[in-house]
Amino acid sequence: MLTYTFDGIQKESLYEHLYKCIRDDILSGTLSSGYHLPSKRTFAKNLGISTITVENAYAGLIAEGYIYSVEKKGYFVSEVSADISRSVIPARAAKQPAPPDKETETAGYTADFVSGSMLPDLFPSATWTKLMRRVIGGKGSELMRQSPGGGIGPLREAIADHLYQFRGLSVRPGQIFIGAGTEYLYGLIIQLLGRDKTFAVEDPGYRKITRIYRANDVACTAVPLDPQGIDMRALRQSGASIAHISPSHHFPTGIVTSISRRYELLGWAAEAGDRYIIEDDYDSEFRMNSRLIPTLRSIDAVDRVIYINTFSKTLASTVRISYMVLPASLIRAFEKKLGFYSCTVPSFNQYTLAEFIRQGYFANHINRLRRYYKEQRNRILSAFKENPAFAGAEIREENSGLHFLIKLHTEMTDTELKTAAERNGIRISCLSDYYARPAGAEQNVLLIQYASVAPEKISAAVELLGKAVSR
Repeated sequence: MLTYTFDGIQKESLYEHLYKCIRDDILSGTLSSGYHLPSKRTFAKNLGISTITVENAYAGLIAEGYIYSVEKKGYFVSEVSADISRSVIPARAAKQPAPPDKETETAGYTADFVSGSMLPDLFPSATWTKLMRRVIGGKGSELMRQSPGGGIGPLREAIADHLYQFRGLSVRPGQIFIGAGTEYLYGLIIQLLGRDKTFAVEDPGYRKITRIYRANDVACTAVPLDPQGIDMRALRQSGASIAHISPSHHFPTGIVTSISRRYELLGWAAEAGDRYIIEDDYDSEFRMNSRLIPTLRSIDAVDRVIYINTFSKTLASTVRISYMVLPASLIRAFEKKLGFYSCTVPSFNQYTLAEFIRQGYFANHINRLRRYYKEQRNRILSAFKENPAFAGAEIREENSGLHFLIKLHTEMTDTELKTAAERNGIRISCLSDYYARPAGAEQNVLLIQYASVAPEKISAAVELLGKAVSR
């Protein structure tokens, strides 16, 4: 059994340390090609660490191509040439790339095209501060009361009105449940629907969702996509009861689920009493060149869609206020099973957000953000199109959300692209990073998220990235 020590690792995270130990043993030849690595649970028990730590380390090694997984058999060491071993170790010693779905500090990079966080200057701090003062002065007694488990009434009412006005959703405030981030809400959904269920996630997809489900000890299976959305045949074969999808704008491909596929999904959910769809509408506010895409929940006649959204993309990731809309048929079950929970968002923040929405500030803020991001998108697209290094590159899905894809024509591997970009101070990810099985993924497709890139840095960032991919 492999054994590593975690003594004296200082500021380095456990999974990063384990990643480096395994990587270095592979590069040095200590672990040869085809070596069968321990299972996550066995390895975690032997090392005295959590299973999720091993999972994160393995995920990083898979993304970098050091290891690969075989379904129902485990993890194996990939074939790594001696030339790569000699060239990679010195280059990686200074700065180890993090998994693409981890929110990390962007300091030290000229531009971070992985982070989806909004720039601090875009937060409406003056208006927010004004409303906070009003809340303190006018709602002293309410702030001292414990918030109901689903959130305070005024915020649930404000969100219900917002959903009706902007997303065409007609829901009762009592169907809305507030939580401190979508990760917390996923945990509630797991407890409500049962840990005996299998959850299906999109492949490719936002890898953190899979990690959250597995960290909660539920079975999670990756289901591939086709041009219309999640593949229905594969979904049926997966044996899943719950499908977690982003039909209005899939991350990372940008696919919008077709209307026919939406009705197929609702039909699938109606076939069995324990089937539900989690509709993740994470960035629906940012359609650039077309009207907003209607939600799956708005055509749900079978009452099987759990709608989930967040204010992280529109206000700030640190606000940590998200919400879900439960089907009417699940309200009683939720109150009976989980009604004892307290709301995890402080009442102070809830009242402030309720006033922000009710007085029209949120709608105005969204309109300003759309104008800003449209200009930002145009700037960055122009920079790519004008740079000779990207001549002939194919730009995909540039009209929706806060990211787009660039297909490059290069002999470089995805690992080499990311390493070269990082040497130039640019943090990037590739489409292959978001696949459960990266070996079969399309190569040389960069994922460009531009929300956290300052406008004045765009030209320099694209130039540096161009130099990196031209080597």
